[in-house]
Amino acid sequence: MTTVADIRAVLETAYPPKLAESWDAVGLICGDPDEEVGKVAFALDCTQAVAERAVESGAQMLVVHHPLLLRGVTSVAADTPKGQVLHTLIRGGVALFAAHTNADSARPGVNDRLAELVGITPGRPILPKSPAARDRWGVHVPPADVEKLKSALFDAGAGRIGDYAECAFDIEGVGQFTPQEGADPTDGRVGENYRDVELRVQFVAPASRRRAIIDALRAHHPYEEPAFDIVEMQPDQDLTEAVGLGRVGELPEAMPLREFVQQVADRLPVTEWGVRAAGDPDKLVRKVAVSSGSGDGFLDTVRGLGVDVYVTSDLRHHPVDEYLRAGGPAVIDTAHWASEFPWTGQAAGIIAREAGVDTEIIDLRTDPWTLAARSAHAGE
Repeated sequence: MTTVADIRAVLETAYPPKLAESWDAVGLICGDPDEEVGKVAFALDCTQAVAERAVESGAQMLVVHHPLLLRGVTSVAADTPKGQVLHTLIRGGVALFAAHTNADSARPGVNDRLAELVGITPGRPILPKSPAARDRWGVHVPPADVEKLKSALFDAGAGRIGDYAECAFDIEGVGQFTPQEGADPTDGRVGENYRDVELRVQFVAPASRRRAIIDALRAHHPYEEPAFDIVEMQPDQDLTEAVGLGRVGELPEAMPLREFVQQVADRLPVTEWGVRAAGDPDKLVRKVAVSSGSGDGFLDTVRGLGVDVYVTSDLRHHPVDEYLRAGGPAVIDTAHWASEFPWTGQAAGIIAREAGVDTEIIDLRTDPWTLAARSAHAGE
């Protein structure tokens, strides 16, 4: 039997919650983790129409990109818009799960799908997430106590490298010290220099475990003043495989901006908003940056990446004007919904493959814009 908890586990493996931005609200929004799931529906937004469609489809779980309860909700009463959505889902036996900025940063994720659609191979992120900080430790300990101490340090989080645990390297040497007045040495005497064989135990550990490891070291080391050192390691990161927001890649061949704009419009889902661009229509473009959803916060970063064009959504007049005046590359502004909806197919594929349940993509266009017009005098 596959449960809501099982689906959640698959989604959180594909889109780790730790990748979400600090302001985000991702994960299970409503539903019983122990309930059985035979079908999962997917959509970008959880509107009332989407909730009703999910119930009608016979799904027991709905996975969306945009969290329903992200900002300022003080009531989910059934006579409020968001409350109505939740009551519809709960009464229909449908759990709700959101994968938002964690899915944007994950690899593969929302930005990889957008990159593939517009014609580039996803490369480095626009804004890579730094890997978790790690420390390299060296601890000096008498040989008779080394295994007991290592066991305590491993329990505190030391010595894990990838899929390997309890990793350490021992180096034999001679240590020396002179206990001063007030000391209570385990070996040696106050005022006399003491020398003996010691082992230097080296290992790596997450910086987040530093306090716990120090506490374990002091609790289990035979000396009242253990000798140890900690070196913060520089991250070794391949940007082409790094997680983070946005993607950068290249088209197979350069093409004029006007042709690339049309290619983007042809490959993304249709919206009334369509696609608009700023830049020289005839300039050749090849290196492309993409950012799904609202992306004008990355304009300054994109300008320093050496790209020819930036594809994103929700661009505003003044930021774009200042960006172009400062020498930024061309920009293509798509509908927010259109840049992210294709991710639903990727997520559905992961669930079908990993959880073995039925899936359905709810193809309702939840883009809020329903009408567009051009002046009858355009071009005159």
